[in-house]
Amino acid sequence: MKAQDMTDKETLIPELDHVVVMVHGDLDASVEQYAAMGFDLTPRGHHSLGSSNNLAIFQNNYLELLGFEAGKKLLRPELMETPRGLASVVWRCPDLDAVVSRLDETGLKIEDPTHFVRPVETGEGTFDAAFAVINFPKKGFAEGRSFFCHHKTPQYVWREEWQGHPNTALDVSEYVFAGGAPEETLAMFDTFFGPGVMKPVDGGMAMEAGAGQVVALTAEAGKARFGDAVSIIPEEGEARMIALSVRCKSLDAARKALTDGGVPFEDLGARLRVGEDAAFGLAIEFHE
Repeated sequence: MKAQDMTDKETLIPELDHVVVMVHGDLDASVEQYAAMGFDLTPRGHHSLGSSNNLAIFQNNYLELLGFEAGKKLLRPELMETPRGLASVVWRCPDLDAVVSRLDETGLKIEDPTHFVRPVETGEGTFDAAFAVINFPKKGFAEGRSFFCHHKTPQYVWREEWQGHPNTALDVSEYVFAGGAPEETLAMFDTFFGPGVMKPVDGGMAMEAGAGQVVALTAEAGKARFGDAVSIIPEEGEARMIALSVRCKSLDAARKALTDGGVPFEDLGARLRVGEDAAFGLAIEFHE
């Protein structure tokens, strides 16, 4: 377990908690494909809200494959409307009351927190991992969502037995939006966490987010960087969530995992890129 051991009370510092990849009814196929990329995924979990998931747990954040099993009652049918691919940038929330207060203060509060649980199988038995989430409004991006996640039981998420990946993944290091106006894409987050957390970078804007950063690129910059690995980047309108970067201990190990798994990828030297066709709707870049 790491994730700052979840005791940091500097609650309004932007920190990436996890990222969500929406796979709808293809959980089994997505688990097989992400395992082929070298991720060691947790056993299937089932939320009290009706959705199911498998996770790749890292040192400070994690990746969630989110979908639905046949016959399961879904209490949040709006999630079915989310397109397949990168679907949520999720912020850490050590102090739920402080986040709710800040959302009120900035005029960004649209709802009360939602509380739910997910049974977790461990070597010591089965326990309920408990969470509370509260959404940002949809501002600056066309699809997907962004929300805060408060972990009531982090000991049932960040477990050492789930943090050893054949590709040596350590953390999600980058969450990438592209298209539209980068300043508008990140403006809501700058309002909440700042002002001033949003900084210019080549081709767009970025903000630090704990072990990673959140980046918004222009359509031109997004196409120049990702090429054919991403099929749709809007020239106008709101941005799309298109890609992740994953920091690894050994790029050679990541290369071997992809090769052994039969996953097509581009070898860019310092980075390995898996395109959206092989990653369920998003591009993933591995680097040291």
